[in-house]
Amino acid sequence: MEPENPLLDDFVLGLARRHPARVCFIPTASADAPAYIVRFYRAFAGRCVPTDLTLWDPQSLPRHPGRTSDLSTFIAGQDVIYVGGGNTANLLVLWRRHGLDGIVREAWSRGAVLAGVSAGMLCWFSGGITDSFGGLEPLDDGLGLIDASACPHYDGEPGRRPAYHRAISAGMKPGYAADDGAALHFHGPAFAEAVSSKPGAYAYRVELTADGVTETRLPVRFLGAA
Repeated sequence: MEPENPLLDDFVLGLARRHPARVCFIPTASADAPAYIVRFYRAFAGRCVPTDLTLWDPQSLPRHPGRTSDLSTFIAGQDVIYVGGGNTANLLVLWRRHGLDGIVREAWSRGAVLAGVSAGMLCWFSGGITDSFGGLEPLDDGLGLIDASACPHYDGEPGRRPAYHRAISAGMKPGYAADDGAALHFHGPAFAEAVSSKPGAYAYRVELTADGVTETRLPVRFLGAA
C-alpha cells in the first residue's frame, strides 16, 4: 500500500483469477484501525473492487459483514484476501474464535490469492518471529498453510535476523525471510519465486545445517525491470 510504489500491489492483483479482482482487506492485526482501512481504499480504488472485513466492533466502525455467520459467504466472493500488519498473535486468536481461519483456508483451496504485509505475511506460515508479545520472540502456532517458518522485516529491524537465527537454531522449522520491499510468492504450498519493488531488497532461505544456521539468498525478480 505505497501509492508512490505500487509494484507489489500490482503483482498481487495480477495473480487474481478475474479482473477487476474483488479484493478484501482484513486489518484484524491492527485492531481494525480506521486509518489503515482508509489507506487501503486510497491505494486500491479504481484498480479493483475493494472491500474490507472487520471484527472488532468499535462504535465508530460497525462490523462488516455484520455477523460472524456471514463470513463464509462474504469471503467466498473475494478473489484476493489482503491482510494488514500489526499483532499476529491477536489476529490468530480472533480468526480462530470466529472460524475465519478455516474460511480463509477454504477460499485458498478454491483459488483465492492470499497476501499480506508483516503480520499479514507471517500468519500464513507455521510460525516465525513476531513482536506480538512485546519483544522479538518465536511464534509457533501460525495457520500453517505454508509448512515453514518466516521472518518479515529482515533488514528493516536490526534484531530480526539474529532473533530468527536463534529460533532456527533452537528447533524452529526452517523457512524464509524477506527484506522490506521483497515478497515471497507461493503457488499452493510450494515456493515459486521472490519478487521485489525496489532494488537491493532480498529474500532468503534460512535453515539449520551441520555448519549451523545457514542463510541462502534467493534469486529475486525486480518488478520494475523492463
